[in-house]
Amino acid sequence: MNTNSEKLLLKDEVFQVVGCAIEVLNMLGHGLVEKPYENALVIEFWLRKIPFQQQASFDVLYKGHKIGLFVPDIIAFNCLVVDTKVIDKISDHERGLMLNYLKITGLRVGIILNFKHSKLEWQRIASFVSIRVHSWLMP
Repeated sequence: MNTNSEKLLLKDEVFQVVGCAIEVLNMLGHGLVEKPYENALVIEFWLRKIPFQQQASFDVLYKGHKIGLFVPDIIAFNCLVVDTKVIDKISDHERGLMLNYLKITGLRVGIILNFKHSKLEWQRIASFVSIRVHSWLMP
């Protein structure tokens, strides 16, 4: 169920990130590979005093067992997963990935930023499940 308050979760933070992404796109232009945009966002966050972590690691758990690592591009404001893309269009595939990223990190909101075109494409994704997978004891 989508209520107005859920739709507005982290509204200010999302718009600050989008503002940074627009600045990066205006400065670098469109169509590079993803990493320069990620690195430029980090500089823009630093200049604007936005707290962030780049390439933080999160365990991927299956029934309490570590089965891998997830390394998001950026965590902004300690609560927002930022994923940089250079793709034709944000699709259900990217939205599904972001929902998995939110589940793994235990965060509620993510933003997908697409730098492929001259106008920034972005989508805010919210998860209504904010718990991390609990460890299960093996018999």
